[in-house]
Amino acid sequence: MTAERLQKILARAGVAARRKAEDLMREGRVTVNGRVAVLGEKADPALDTIKVDGNRIQCATGHRYLLLNKPRGYLTAVEDDKGRPTVIQLVPQHWRKALIPVGRLDYQTEGLLLLTDDGEFAQRISHPRYGCHKTYEVKVKGTPDEAQLDRLRKGIVLEGRRTAPCRITWMKSTGSRDEEGGNTWFAVELSEGRTRQVREMFFRIAHPVQKLRRVAIGPLKDTELPVGALRELSDRELAILRKATDKVVAKPARSRTAKRPAGEREERSERPHRAASAARPAPAERSSRGDLPARSARSDRPARPAPTARPAAPARPARPARPSRAASGDAPPRGDRPVRKARPAGARRGEGDGPRTPGRGKPAAGRTSRTSRPR
Repeated sequence: MTAERLQKILARAGVAARRKAEDLMREGRVTVNGRVAVLGEKADPALDTIKVDGNRIQCATGHRYLLLNKPRGYLTAVEDDKGRPTVIQLVPQHWRKALIPVGRLDYQTEGLLLLTDDGEFAQRISHPRYGCHKTYEVKVKGTPDEAQLDRLRKGIVLEGRRTAPCRITWMKSTGSRDEEGGNTWFAVELSEGRTRQVREMFFRIAHPVQKLRRVAIGPLKDTELPVGALRELSDRELAILRKATDKVVAKPARSRTAKRPAGEREERSERPHRAASAARPAPAERSSRGDLPARSARSDRPARPAPTARPAAPARPARPARPSRAASGDAPPRGDRPVRKARPAGARRGEGDGPRTPGRGKPAAGRTSRTSRPR
């Protein structure tokens, strides 16, 4: 055998998927010929001794590929610390070595589930970039209208991220077609598998899921496999799955209703008035008024008449002089009024002004006047 990347060897040996194998290498848990392996290192399984946590891996020449019709009430995991039943318990003991579930199904969801010891194959089936769609049959309460279904088809926001567009097709309705008594079956095709995605989708439109089962994994279907039973994939089925996932597909275009990431600017469309005024006059066509463009005359508007001079306002008659109080005899003679002494320079108001008129300048109750305040 030729040398190849270490994470690929670990995935093929069923130790872990490639991404998890890379984490094992970063943690220093993988060694090659007694030396701690580094990320990106290559090895030859036929010549090199590869160990994980001190245990030598066995690079099997063949892998096992199983198809299980998962029943409700089983956890999609190898083991569970809470003691709940897992899908591995449905596999015969002599087949369980290094088996891992490909993707996951919810605890109360039934349907087709792949089990394998081929980590690379599991990565291709479960990762959205390889385009292996999964099809579900879902029974919901009531009958959603087309507007509600279109909302789900465009994607909803789960845990701060919008789901990829999906296909939803009506299958049949049972009982009454109103929301209270009837139920409706739909076929839902997803390009990604988010946690409780189908259940959350229909919950958002007030039509909760009553039953959910997976009926297809890419092109793979089996309508005759009993619930709880499993079988090995045929060479033909395996070849079909490999062919369906041999290329990386482009990411789906994000819907306009999707939430834009922070800092992303919306592309503005051309406005008609901007397009009409896009062509600016050349410098030679500008008028003598600085850098302002000369305005073109409009034939449909009459010429504005020249402004006429505004007539001068008539002069106001002079106001007669107001007689002084002294001349009219209303004011007392200057000598009859007390002469106010000039305030010394630097003196405060009230110092040297003589006695005040009673009632004026009386301090408020509870307060001390400024002149009598102790210093």
